[in-house]
Amino acid sequence: MSRIIIMKNLRWAIVSLVAIATIINYIDRTALSVMWPGIADDLGMDSHDYANIMSVFLIAYAVGQAVFGRVFDAVGTRIGFMLSIVVWSISIALHALATSVASFSIFRILLGFGEAGNWPGATKANAEWFPAKERALAQGIFGAGASAGSIIAPPLVAFLYAFLGWQATFVVIALLGFVWLVPWLIIYKSGPEAHPWITQEERELILSGQIAKSSENQDEYVPTLPELLSHRQSWSVILGRFFIEPIWWLFVAWLPLYLNDKFGFDVKAIGASAWIPYCGAAAGALFGGWLSGRLMNAGWSVNKSRKFAVLVGGVCMLPALLATTVASTPAAALALITVILFGFQAAINNIQTLPSDYFSGKSVASLAGISGAVGVISVITAIQLVPIITNDGTYYPPFFILGASLVPLMLISVLFVGGRIAPVRSKQKNKPFAEMVR
Repeated sequence: MSRIIIMKNLRWAIVSLVAIATIINYIDRTALSVMWPGIADDLGMDSHDYANIMSVFLIAYAVGQAVFGRVFDAVGTRIGFMLSIVVWSISIALHALATSVASFSIFRILLGFGEAGNWPGATKANAEWFPAKERALAQGIFGAGASAGSIIAPPLVAFLYAFLGWQATFVVIALLGFVWLVPWLIIYKSGPEAHPWITQEERELILSGQIAKSSENQDEYVPTLPELLSHRQSWSVILGRFFIEPIWWLFVAWLPLYLNDKFGFDVKAIGASAWIPYCGAAAGALFGGWLSGRLMNAGWSVNKSRKFAVLVGGVCMLPALLATTVASTPAAALALITVILFGFQAAINNIQTLPSDYFSGKSVASLAGISGAVGVISVITAIQLVPIITNDGTYYPPFFILGASLVPLMLISVLFVGGRIAPVRSKQKNKPFAEMVR
């Protein structure tokens, strides 16, 4: 007779696995930028080549977010994550075979498409496994995974590069994703409704806290894609991510190059210092999630709690972005970028929680994927602008001014476009976006 396994706090084990997947995601995507000075020297490439390689990655990333949003809603979180991480792990290993801009671009397309699944998948897992008051903290935990990956990647990749070279480094980090699959497939057997290891108390806590189903005993509203896009709430999320996403990606993609161009850092120096701002990002992810949850426990509504946390993030980002335009030492620049990324993560993890505040589980990943895909469009534009506005890396103030200009637009989108944060029931009970802008 087999022994029945019961695991207390199973939801936290699930979100921890999602956070680890996110760490691997960021190690894989960051490896190219950390090793770029060495790769560029080996293969005779420049910053325009880098911008083009990043742009095709982001195009695939945008497509992948939209596709995987629907995939996760169709096949579920368990299989969706498995598909995503297998695709991106194979593609990062293939980077070892790249010899030109064209071959790097092909492999980055595969990487971008596969890695994109992590985000709608994480949002869906959050909506399934956490009551509303805990969702921002759970989002913060896997958001901290992105920061942790960015903290780990520079020293780890620089170390592997020094001993193995860039080709072997890509192969070694690809193995991480396949190792992660083992505990994922063992632990994530199903959602909380049917998982055999969950306690009855935790099941009741999760299911009773699903705000989209907890009032008025109404049937679950599952909009079609056109209906989803007809709601002003959807456009609040989409526009919010459109304006905020470039702020993060400017640093993920360009921080190593900024340190190289501005202060003359080589791969070793980049590995020793580029991780520092992401400590602030990790703290911001946890703080933003904690703050909105703490406010709800104190009696604040979901609407006020989420929006206040996003506002705090914006208030951190804007002055720090402007101050970085005059930073003249590596220490000052890294300190200010640490504040910027703290504010970004405090804001984005609450923005990424909004799909589960507005819609039910069968629509959450779709909206998360669409908003992520639209956000990537602005990121691609920003990435292409960087070599131009920085004069090929010789003058960086416009880089930070670009980021600062996006913060007020993000705040307007989140604080005002969507109206009050509450579950969307039907088109009849919520004004479509088209009516709002007339």
